[in-house]
Amino acid sequence: MNGKTDIHPDAVLESLLAKGGRSHRRANLAKMHELCRRQHEAGSRDFSLSAIGRRAEAEGIMTGRALYNAQSADYRELIEAWSAYAGPPAPKSPKTLASHEYLRRIDDPAIRSIMQAIIAERDKLKAQLNVLKANVQVTVDRRPLGATVAARSSKSVAVLAMGAQFTPSERQALRKAVSADYLEERGLREGSHGEIVSERGRTVFEVGFARAIRKVLGD
Repeated sequence: MNGKTDIHPDAVLESLLAKGGRSHRRANLAKMHELCRRQHEAGSRDFSLSAIGRRAEAEGIMTGRALYNAQSADYRELIEAWSAYAGPPAPKSPKTLASHEYLRRIDDPAIRSIMQAIIAERDKLKAQLNVLKANVQVTVDRRPLGATVAARSSKSVAVLAMGAQFTPSERQALRKAVSADYLEERGLREGSHGEIVSERGRTVFEVGFARAIRKVLGD
């Protein structure tokens, strides 16, 4: 079942107990039912065999592995009834990339746009680097575009340094972003390891941030 059902697990338990059998089995079914009830009342919709198995083992009802045995079909039916009654698990929220967290901290839209371009370019270069690593021999030329390269093999590749791709205004904006005067005007300062911190000592950009920008610019 994929959606929530109106069939209450109590009715499923009654039908399973009506089969009779050993008192130990009936008692464990009742314990498993109570365990699932607490899981539901706690607001959890995770009724997977692994999750319930861990709790059942912790409470001494049965081992988690035993739930996968053929003899445990009744327990699985009861757990599935609770799973259907609770409804499907809530979708997980997408994980925010650390680089996106940094971007949200930048108030200046111009600098934020430039940093976003830098991050995109970094990701692109990483992907290109992975392709280059797959080659046995690679000749890398970091000179600006237009330079003449004598190809030694069909695998010679010319790569333009990132800093050479910026316009003068973009380079000026990045250099300004880590300048002492600009940071001081906004109540910020650069730490000893290139991190940007606030007046209260809270880290706004992590260690190496300012150094990384200067390396990109070639300063």
